[in-house]
Amino acid sequence: MIQIYNLTKSFGGQKLFSNLNLKMTSGQKIGLIGRNGSGKSTLFKIILDEESHDEGDVGIPKNYKIGTLRQHLEFNKSTVREECAQILSEDEQYNFYKIEKILFGLGFTSEDLEKDPLSFSGGYQIRINLAKLLATEPNMLLLDEPTNYLDILSLRWLKRFIREFDGEVILITHDREFMDEVTTHTMGIQRKSLHIIAGGTKKYYETLALHDETYEKTRQNQEKKRKELEEFIARNKARASTAALAQSKVKILEKMDEMESLESESNLAFNFTYKETPAKITLRAEGLGFGYKKNEPLFKNLSFALENGKCLAIIGKNGKGKSTLLNYIAKELPQQQGAVKLHPSTRLAHFGQTNIERLNTMNSVVDEISSVDKMLGFAQVRNICGTMMFSGDLADKKISVLSGGERSRVMLGKIIATPANLLLLDEPTNHLDMQSIESLCSAIEKFDGATIMVTHSEMLLRRLATALIIFHKNGAEYFEGTYNEFLEKIGWEEEGDLLSEKPKITQPKMDRKELKKQRTTLIQARSKKSAPHKKELEFCEEKIMQIEELLEEQNSNLTEASNKGDNSAMIEHAQAVGKSHQAIDELFERLEVASDRLDEIVEEYEVALEGLG
Repeated sequence: MIQIYNLTKSFGGQKLFSNLNLKMTSGQKIGLIGRNGSGKSTLFKIILDEESHDEGDVGIPKNYKIGTLRQHLEFNKSTVREECAQILSEDEQYNFYKIEKILFGLGFTSEDLEKDPLSFSGGYQIRINLAKLLATEPNMLLLDEPTNYLDILSLRWLKRFIREFDGEVILITHDREFMDEVTTHTMGIQRKSLHIIAGGTKKYYETLALHDETYEKTRQNQEKKRKELEEFIARNKARASTAALAQSKVKILEKMDEMESLESESNLAFNFTYKETPAKITLRAEGLGFGYKKNEPLFKNLSFALENGKCLAIIGKNGKGKSTLLNYIAKELPQQQGAVKLHPSTRLAHFGQTNIERLNTMNSVVDEISSVDKMLGFAQVRNICGTMMFSGDLADKKISVLSGGERSRVMLGKIIATPANLLLLDEPTNHLDMQSIESLCSAIEKFDGATIMVTHSEMLLRRLATALIIFHKNGAEYFEGTYNEFLEKIGWEEEGDLLSEKPKITQPKMDRKELKKQRTTLIQARSKKSAPHKKELEFCEEKIMQIEELLEEQNSNLTEASNKGDNSAMIEHAQAVGKSHQAIDELFERLEVASDRLDEIVEEYEVALEGLG
């Protein structure tokens, strides 16, 4: 397994990350998270020896192979067999059996092996790349955004593949639910450092928040102590009678480590602008149908009504017509069959890939958001820019120099500036990082109007969708219900290139009475084991508060004695203050130890309880 020692990397004089350390263990599947630009992909390149680093080292055992699944699909052979065989070593060039075995295991047929790789769907093209990767017999996989541009069925297949892979994995993805379902650990690049915990993203962020809180309390306490020492030194260094005591405080001050304030990271946080409407039904679709010339219709006879406040999700495989349907509803395509009837008060805002492509690359961020409504004031536009994480000079950047994620945020800013009661959103999470996706999800939840969205994110579907349009069986079908209800009642049937992922039905290992008894025993054991550490936490917190109150009184006494010039009293009160500070420091250390131990116990019993089912 790989090990990383004190790894440091800078770009243009700016540190990307510093002193990263990691020691992987057998079978670990790690989800790597961090804001866009934090250095996740760079870390992968360093591990693969494709990028240099400033300091530190990456230790890789002899004969330990690391494979990576590239984001971009490029094929240069005319058949699947030839495409995959080119990855074989010189000694194995004609070992087609090895390639065929892997391809058959990934769902290809004998006939498929003679087809052009480009003739397959996106999901199967990913499998071709996986076959090439597996032919190298890697011990470990580095997966950088493997979920990008995959349809929902391909994502479900890939999820199962990663879970069943016999080796180590480090995965980068902005799809939080996907990550949590396939990984054993979560690791993040945060404030230029690396943090890892056993468990999912929720536990990671909770643990990080607790560490930050403890750090900040300790820092504030130290700052308070530093200020008191500086004030004492300033008051007493000039007096002959107290100069020696002041000098001793100088030495204490010099030995104190400087604790810097934690950097706060910019977060996307916003609400869509709702335009009031008396309509109960925002949109009504009657017998919709559309197809491109010389092709079968992508959908036909599609009818539905969308109530205000509801969220309709359009789902299915790539290339089936999801975005086309959304553009048809937005009346960006010529009418062919049926009618889209909007209530007279309906005002829509459309987020689509074509809209992002239409951003004027010569404009600045401010210009683009201003273009939505000339009545918007300068302060309003700047405020929207700031909300989209383009504060200050960043708002004056040209669209031409922005990344895909930044352009998506500009488009979201334009939609925020548009008063609407119907949102049309086509893959709105593309290019957004995990925190930004969470903010977008919250904004849709809080929006009082209706939403129609195209998405492959099962997290968004489970959280937001109240009805679905499913592209399958060579057409589109309206389903009144949530995504979970769809999976229970219909599910993803076999559609030519991906099998549905049916839940495995296993016989219970014990009857309900015995199961309940074992659960109760485990919960009681967890409570018993946790009790002393909870008491320790409560004791430390209460004691710290008591001593801090006492400290205020002691400092007041010290100040009073200093003003009076009472040297013996000053020495006595200074000693008392020092003891109080020392007691608080010791209590904070005990608090952290108890907190860590409590986390370990909870995790230990969570695993045991999950094992019971």
